[in-house]
Amino acid sequence: MGFEVSADMVGQWVGQHLWPLFRIASFMMVIPFVGSGLVPTRIRLGLALLMTILIVPMIGDVPRVDALSADAVVITINQVMIGAGMGFALTVLFQLFVVAGQMIAMQMGLGFASMVDPANGINVPILAQIYTITITLLFLAMNGHLVAFEVFIESFRTIPIGMSGLGPDAFWALAHRVSWMFVSAMLLALPAVTAVLIVTISFGVMTRAAPQMNIFSLGFPIGLLFGLFAIWVLHTNFVPHFEQYTSETFDFMRSLQGLP
Repeated sequence: MGFEVSADMVGQWVGQHLWPLFRIASFMMVIPFVGSGLVPTRIRLGLALLMTILIVPMIGDVPRVDALSADAVVITINQVMIGAGMGFALTVLFQLFVVAGQMIAMQMGLGFASMVDPANGINVPILAQIYTITITLLFLAMNGHLVAFEVFIESFRTIPIGMSGLGPDAFWALAHRVSWMFVSAMLLALPAVTAVLIVTISFGVMTRAAPQMNIFSLGFPIGLLFGLFAIWVLHTNFVPHFEQYTSETFDFMRSLQGLP
């Protein structure tokens, strides 16, 4: 008795494993701590394959469509957009601290001290790179990666594999999430920027009182010193801010799954 393989069986097997892989791989390629340039592509693909093997028995049956039909292409695009959208929501959390570090560094004069960020592949101030390392270590130490994967896996239940994906409201919410990033970065950087501004204003008053004083030779190191002091004070309250922004990000990822 021979074992016959029909086109329906092939389509079902491909859909059962390939569509979850597209969603998971898109998520893994975008998130910061795994999708950065520091992690080789083979490792990211291997993690995505491993997660797919573990998740496939949990998601149930997928729609029975021809593997080469237009419906299959639409389903594939939907899976990629879901994974990339949720990964983008998590990326905004990390970029928030990069923007805050750039704001502080530019006001302190540390903007000249830039280095190549291997995670983003661009030149960023050294302070932004320090913030990136700090929040990555905090995120992993607080098991944030486990929570992120748990929230992402919930999407297979809330947005099952099919013709439906992220709706227009979800894409609008992702676009408006950028404004949340800038507002949060401004609130995080505001104390240090204000401290440096007060020092700059003070030197402006001193320059008017004593015009012969060289403001550039004296104001730059003192402004840098006060900026470093402000960063030191900010770091004492760094973890509560990080916890708040992280919880808001996870809540947004959950709400993203419920938007039509």
